[in-house]
Amino acid sequence: MKKLNFKDMKDTELVKALTEKRDALRAFRFAASGAKSKNVKQGSLLKKEIARILTVLSSKNK
Repeated sequence: MKKLNFKDMKDTELVKALTEKRDALRAFRFAASGAKSKNVKQGSLLKKEIARILTVLSSKNK
């Protein structure tokens, strides 16, 4: 995965990235319940990226 700098992104891009990450996390959770996943760290990485996006969004809104 390529590391993104969220501070340089616009608010609309951040919201779009946030929805994509949340959808990816949801798909990962449903896939994990059915079978073994090859990349078990993917869920925690997605959660961390979601938290980073939310942090940048809240700091921009202040």
